[in-house]
Amino acid sequence: MKFVVTTSHKPTKEEVLSARGLADELGVKYVSRGRLNDFKKDYPIDFYYVFDKNGQLSIRTGDSVFFFHPGMSKVRYKNIKLQDSDYLIKSMELSGDETVLDTTFGLGNEALLIAHFLPEGKVVGLEASEHIYRVVSHGLRNYPYTYEWIREASTRIELHNRDLRDFVKECPDASYDIVYCDPMFDRPQMSSNSINPLRPFAMYERISRADVDEMIRISSKRFIIKSRTRDTLFEELGLQFDKLCGSKKSGVLYGVVEKR
Repeated sequence: MKFVVTTSHKPTKEEVLSARGLADELGVKYVSRGRLNDFKKDYPIDFYYVFDKNGQLSIRTGDSVFFFHPGMSKVRYKNIKLQDSDYLIKSMELSGDETVLDTTFGLGNEALLIAHFLPEGKVVGLEASEHIYRVVSHGLRNYPYTYEWIREASTRIELHNRDLRDFVKECPDASYDIVYCDPMFDRPQMSSNSINPLRPFAMYERISRADVDEMIRISSKRFIIKSRTRDTLFEELGLQFDKLCGSKKSGVLYGVVEKR
């Protein structure tokens, strides 16, 4: 994919320096925002990075904008406070000092929620897509958080640009207390405005039983995998789950394999 790095309109000196630095790091061109439209006419590109006024990094492709925002973590946290109901958090049975491996990090909203319940622990995240990793890792460090609990949770997240298959094979047995996997659904929710912009950059390789066996091997307490109720992933994997958390109403199931 061909891309360049630019800034918002009328950038500050700091934004220009940041954009130039990223362009150098990636080995691509920096193009000033005022020249961008003319540049695209002569040199077609697939997308471009933008250093925005608020210190955020985004990717723009066509009419779509991909950026980091912890919106869904706030919604789910509110539901926990009001109804004590979040199937993922219930399935994890957190004590607060665990190290959780999130093998499919994406936008990081679930990782932020998990990290909030780990005051003495942390979340190690894996994101295989270089571009998703770059935007989200920048966002985790630089987002102007309104809520203190999200800011604190972000400090307990360690994100790596790694494919889960390579990463887990390098890990000794029982390296992590809990291993969590949220693979792409068979039938994606195309109405999801937060997810759709990242689809062109996501990795779509199907999770196999061999992948799952490796993730179970490196967990010491439990392994958890997410699927839609209407998808076929659980049947394909042929796993014997110790429990399933979720409901037809939510449309999501979390399959849990206990190690103790």
